[in-house]
Amino acid sequence: MLNMGGVGLARGLRVVTQACLRATRGGSPALARATGSPRPGDRRLLAGPGPRWRRLSLSAAVIVNSAPRPLQPYLRLMRLDKPIGTWLLYLPCTWSIALAAEPGCFPDWYMLSLFGTGAVLMRGAGCTINDMWDRDYDKKVIRTASRPIAAGDISTFQSFVFLGGQLTLALGVLLCLNYYSIALGAASLLLVITYPLMKRITYWPQLVLGLTFNWGALLGWSAIKGSCDPSVCLPLYFSGIMWTLIYDTIYAHQDKRDDALIGIKSTALLFCDNTKQWLSGFSVAMLGALSLVGVNAGQTAPYYTALAAVGAHLAHQIYSLDIHRPEDCWDKFASNRTIGLMVFSGIILGNLWKEKKTDEMKKTIDSKIEN
Repeated sequence: MLNMGGVGLARGLRVVTQACLRATRGGSPALARATGSPRPGDRRLLAGPGPRWRRLSLSAAVIVNSAPRPLQPYLRLMRLDKPIGTWLLYLPCTWSIALAAEPGCFPDWYMLSLFGTGAVLMRGAGCTINDMWDRDYDKKVIRTASRPIAAGDISTFQSFVFLGGQLTLALGVLLCLNYYSIALGAASLLLVITYPLMKRITYWPQLVLGLTFNWGALLGWSAIKGSCDPSVCLPLYFSGIMWTLIYDTIYAHQDKRDDALIGIKSTALLFCDNTKQWLSGFSVAMLGALSLVGVNAGQTAPYYTALAAVGAHLAHQIYSLDIHRPEDCWDKFASNRTIGLMVFSGIILGNLWKEKKTDEMKKTIDSKIEN
């Protein structure tokens, strides 16, 4: 009797399945709605694995995967599918440009867009140089084995040509700046070229990356003002270096096992289980330097409020970090874009507050004169 019931149930399921398929292909609309099947003309995009119904996404990885197939290895070589690195290169530039704005004014949008273009190009060039230097190492690390040069998708000659194209375009962006900034920007090229070698020489390659990635903290100010003001630019540059030591040490913990096996050095291997103490020290140094920037630049209450939020974010990031889980390390690393945007927003709001503060002072002075 149980056997007969099972046969009946199987037949019933088969009938329902066939009805659903007929409804999906243009059969009964009512049945299609009842079963949740997509109707003809239904504009919802489903999350199922089928090629017909895909989740709408504008993520960088999806855009790169949608590009013509011959271009995809080059876009991946530039890391356009992982834009977090471009953000971390660009944000110190935005801090500097915003600090250089006149009181009560927004940052120069033309300069922000120009530096944004330069950040995409120079980050792409830096990744190309890095992968050319590291192609033999990348083959031995699971996370990097699929990179275009290591995987053989792009030859060494093709990468040289592509690098030349990126640097030429970046030079075009640099030539839009004043002569002081052109010379200052060109000086960073030595750091861009030599940084990938540092992981073979020292346990502090993250420090060299900090020197490289935060050059925009100097360049942004000079592009607006014509030269650097050491009282603002140097502590801003230092704070960026400390920030890089935080996020790139976290990033390096993803590959520490492979790095130890193949002889690559990093602060993650140097600090080991003391990582959180070191990161806390870097955080204090970063916040102290940013506070000095605020004092020297005449910043106002919104700026310091943003710094307090940054401090809270860093404290939570470090406290909750699990250095033995690569997925958590990536999440914490990527969250640093939020920190950079907090600082940028604080500078803008603090600068706009200056105008309000100045107006109040003028009214006070005028009232005293009248009296």
